[in-house]
Amino acid sequence: MAPVVAVIGGGQLARMMIAPAVELGIELRVFAEDASDSAQLAVTATGDYRDADQVMRFAEGADVVTFDHEHVPQAVLRELVRRGIPVQPSPDALLYAQDKLLMRERLSALGLPVPDWAAVGDTRELAAFIAAHAGRAVVKTPRGGYDGKGVRVVSDADDVADWFTLGESLLAEEVVTFRRELSQVLARRPSGEIALWPVVESIQRDGVCAEVIAPAPRSMGRIADVAADVAITIAEQLGVAGVLAVELFETTDERLLVNELAMRPHNSGHWSIDGSTTSQFEQHLRAVLDLPLGGTGVRDAWSVMVNVLGGVPDLAGQFARAFADQPDVKLHFYGKQSRPGRKVGHVTAGGDELDDVVFRARAAAAFFEG
Repeated sequence: MAPVVAVIGGGQLARMMIAPAVELGIELRVFAEDASDSAQLAVTATGDYRDADQVMRFAEGADVVTFDHEHVPQAVLRELVRRGIPVQPSPDALLYAQDKLLMRERLSALGLPVPDWAAVGDTRELAAFIAAHAGRAVVKTPRGGYDGKGVRVVSDADDVADWFTLGESLLAEEVVTFRRELSQVLARRPSGEIALWPVVESIQRDGVCAEVIAPAPRSMGRIADVAADVAITIAEQLGVAGVLAVELFETTDERLLVNELAMRPHNSGHWSIDGSTTSQFEQHLRAVLDLPLGGTGVRDAWSVMVNVLGGVPDLAGQFARAFADQPDVKLHFYGKQSRPGRKVGHVTAGGDELDDVVFRARAAAAFFEG
């Protein structure tokens, strides 16, 4: 019988698992909040992922449960495990992608490089942290933030006074002076095998990933080695299964600091669909089923992924123009209604000359951004 992978969350990450699941003969089931979500072609149930009974009914008979997002409550995850349903990544691992304070504590205990940080419970504690860090701090809500949400750069503790009304500690971090942002994506099987893609450079705009260059320019040697060592240590010590993305700051004094973790396919790995022997989505399916991992070699000297951040109401109406102008660029759209700033798709270009590849990817994306 075909293995059954049950995915909680019906967004674009689940959508991009559909094609490799079909190719591998895997039965993919998706639990979405709405039948019209991005992964609608594979949606088999809809409901509230916070409701244990609904999730249990959905997961019954699956070989493994995995995720499109990291927001499923620990109580639901642990009930799945209690009922004998494999969950990958496990609740014990996923905990560190769900809670930024716990992540900082664990990585610090492992001796891994992170920004200076503190848990702050009120404006007085935050004010003391700001004073000790040149008058500024990055403040994050421990849970639920993404794409710039739940993050503020502040110089006055009162700037996040509204967050303290929730009665929970916040994460305060130093404002890191960095040269660029990197991402190391890997996959790990429960039995221990690990496969890494090249470290990539991600370019952010307004807190949202706008472009990814693979491999990261000027990353051969020490940078690639350190990024790989850090990511492997995290994957092994936290017991991650599936795809893991480790977002990194490359500082102006040439250090690498861990910024964020994602235990699922990640925006910085989308280039692998067209640019690598094995995409992160196929690899994630292999990994959570504990199957041997695929090769992660690159198809081109350079791959550039540009996110399409909405703008043109009729995306399909631009296909003919984009195809004619950039016939070698691959287009991927997520079945979302377009609006300015919303991540509705991405494009990927590959080739031997980086400047040319960047130009072609940006030119194709521009047709959809208005």
